[in-house]
Amino acid sequence: MAYADRRLLHACCAVLAGGLIATGCTSGAGDGEKPDGKGRTSASSTPGTAEASTTAPAPTPTALDFTPDPKRAPKTEAEARRLALAVVAGPDAWAPGYVKRTPYLSDPDYWPVLGANCSWETGTRPADVLASVTAYSELPATGGKGVLRVAATVTVHRTESDADWEMASTLEEALNCPDQKLRDGERVTELMSLGNPFGVGGNSTAHDSIREGGSYLNDAVKGKQPYSWYQSRLGQVTVATVVKGAPGYQEMNDGTAIGTSQAQIQALVTMLERAADALEVKS
Repeated sequence: MAYADRRLLHACCAVLAGGLIATGCTSGAGDGEKPDGKGRTSASSTPGTAEASTTAPAPTPTALDFTPDPKRAPKTEAEARRLALAVVAGPDAWAPGYVKRTPYLSDPDYWPVLGANCSWETGTRPADVLASVTAYSELPATGGKGVLRVAATVTVHRTESDADWEMASTLEEALNCPDQKLRDGERVTELMSLGNPFGVGGNSTAHDSIREGGSYLNDAVKGKQPYSWYQSRLGQVTVATVVKGAPGYQEMNDGTAIGTSQAQIQALVTMLERAADALEVKS
């Protein structure tokens, strides 16, 4: 199994272990706002009854398969932005059918923050963040389904400790603000978050990972829709993917060729793979 496929499989297992959302994971799967890219203050089968499986379980990894090369770590804003642009997941990284939104990339200085009133606002990029890029994509309306909006974010910090602090802040956001205003007419509610450092909850793909889920409400759309945010950290880099549900996608694994949950995980793992390739020691 290819390295990227192994990571996708492990990521699926991590989400399943987290118990919030996501089913149907397989290996080999071919705005300027918080819901699309928040800046931060932060395959299982059913056992048979006829016979027991004789397949030995895969060994549990004891360390992340990633050794950073200090010489390759970005140290300036320009270097960090080049890395972020090379890593961020465009529509092709999600699944067939996804396309770019307009605008496609966030402004270089864009940095949203969650205010004390649980409302997302435009802030100033922190000094410990060298660069952050969000790419906005969507699955166009078709067959009675609404437009499914997604985004991917890459944030390059000055140090691994700074990136770790972002992950901790992200985890606390849903605890402090389970209901959040995204902008006028849009909000997320009933948020829950779950953190899995490497080796916990099936996380074998990153130093740390977070799953955040809840309900998305848009005044222009009837009813609640699923909302899903995944975020992972690899060294000084954090990557995140978000899906704001739409009519016709009541379940994140919706029965399409590649369900929205699987597409979201695929985009996340693609970014982890790209970041590792750019930052790790080359043999």
